[in-house]
Parts: sequence; C-alpha cells; structure tokens
Amino acid sequence: MAEHNELGKKGENLAVEYLQENGYKILDRNWTFQKAEIDIIAQKGSIIAIVEVKTRSSLDFGLPQDFVKPKKIQLLIKAVNAYINDREKDFEEDCEIRFDIIAVHKSGETFAIEHLTDAFYHF
Repeated sequence: MAEHNELGKKGENLAVEYLQENGYKILDRNWTFQKAEIDIIAQKGSIIAIVEVKTRSSLDFGLPQDFVKPKKIQLLIKAVNAYINDREKDFEEDCEIRFDIIAVHKSGETFAIEHLTDAFYHF
C-alpha cells in the first residue's frame, strides 16, 4: 500500500477512535454510492454525523479541511441522500443530518485531531 494510503487509513482509524471516545456510535465506514464515498457515518443521540476525514503529514500546503472542495461536497450530499433513503426505517423522524470534517495531521511522532462540526451545509 502506498504511504499516503497508509496515512489516510491511519487518520480514519484515529477519527473512529476519537468519535467513539466522544460518545458516537459508528454506523458505517467507507460507504460508497456511485463515485462518492462517505468516510464515516456516526450517530450521537438524534444527530447523524456524515464525517469526511482529511489526513496530512504536514501543514505546509494548508489545513487538511481546506482540501474538501465543492465537488466533493456535492458527491457527499448525493451519497447521503442515497444512504438515508436506503435506511429510512432505521432513523427516527426527527434525526438531524450534520456534515463534519475531522482533520488529522502528523505533529512530530503524534497526531493532532480537530473535529469541525457543521463544516458545510446541504444546499
């Protein structure tokens, strides 16, 4: 596996651990619909968090969250709509869909994690 793929997988695993430690239940990982992939789908109470994980080995070229582009957001929204429609009976009527980003970057030998809630909105 290429080094950047390993780093991405490590970032996703750290994001899952972080979410679980903060009371989220992981519903799905790497869920795909057509050309879109949702990294993590998690639930905490009535909130369904659609989580995009961005991992970087350094901040030299910008913050990890800066790499979530409009095209990616459009694909995520399509995928979320398909996911919710597919599993509508599994969710309470009053559940709220929220788009989050978890930014992970290597800081020396450790990783820093930042959880941005409501990172972007459904248009």
